[in-house]
Amino acid sequence: MRSAEGIVDRRDSIDTFGALALIGFSAFLGMNQVVAKVVNEGLQPVFWAGLRSAGAVPILWLMLRLRGRRVELARHTWTGGLLIGAAFTTEFLLLFLALDMTTVVRSSVIFYSMPVWLGIAAHFLLPGQRLTRRRMVGLVVAFAGVAWVIAGRGGAGSEGALAGDLCALGASFAWAGVALCARGTAIREVSPETQLLWQVGVSAPLLLALSPLFGEFLREPEALHWWGLGFQIVFVVALGFSAWLWLLAIYPPAAVAAFSFLSPVFGVALGWLLLDEPLPPTLLGGLVLVATGLILINHRKRTPG
Repeated sequence: MRSAEGIVDRRDSIDTFGALALIGFSAFLGMNQVVAKVVNEGLQPVFWAGLRSAGAVPILWLMLRLRGRRVELARHTWTGGLLIGAAFTTEFLLLFLALDMTTVVRSSVIFYSMPVWLGIAAHFLLPGQRLTRRRMVGLVVAFAGVAWVIAGRGGAGSEGALAGDLCALGASFAWAGVALCARGTAIREVSPETQLLWQVGVSAPLLLALSPLFGEFLREPEALHWWGLGFQIVFVVALGFSAWLWLLAIYPPAAVAAFSFLSPVFGVALGWLLLDEPLPPTLLGGLVLVATGLILINHRKRTPG
């Protein structure tokens, strides 16, 4: 499809470059949750989510200018832009609240079940994304893993864990909404940077306006927390999410999303290694089911050639 930026070379399946890029991005996302958990200790989650979006706007604009491109604001893309911005707002409001109430290892398993919800929605809303029998089995297995993690939350602080689990699940739904908007509305015609500008441009004022509802803005922040915010603005939002949207524009959305089965693996491992979070058997069992289900979702029969 031709856009104002040229021709997008779409692929029907994941090639070697795409696989390596998505594996690296999955590891990056696993680390992202650890950083967000740490920043929550010094800054209120919704407040700093708004700061993150606001800080990313000038960086994305500068990236476009340095590449000799302009922000694409054709009127027929506005509805898609507002929708993708609203989905992005919901995703990070809920995810950062989840990380404030539960552990990285729990939120990672639940949040990265996104391909389950995207696969179901894409079956009905996107052409060429029908569910096969194998993919349906994968959805059921992954869903069982998420249910097992939520049901096995027990122990001290289980009420907080339940609220955090449900926020992570809602964030997963919203992330699927971002992917659907990126491929299913007119916003797909603009560059990944412009798509992301819509997301951060809409989410910044919404998150900052909502942040007073969630308590004091500052929680005795230290230099580490401000550095974490800067890392999130530059490397996660401006560079990382641009790369993800670029991959989503080239490869089939369900296939791109299915590579996120690696993200909970990285997230659980890093939460355990860096934050010393516990790994109960129920969580490990849920992780295995989610990863297995997402592998089945992404499996495609090879055609003889």
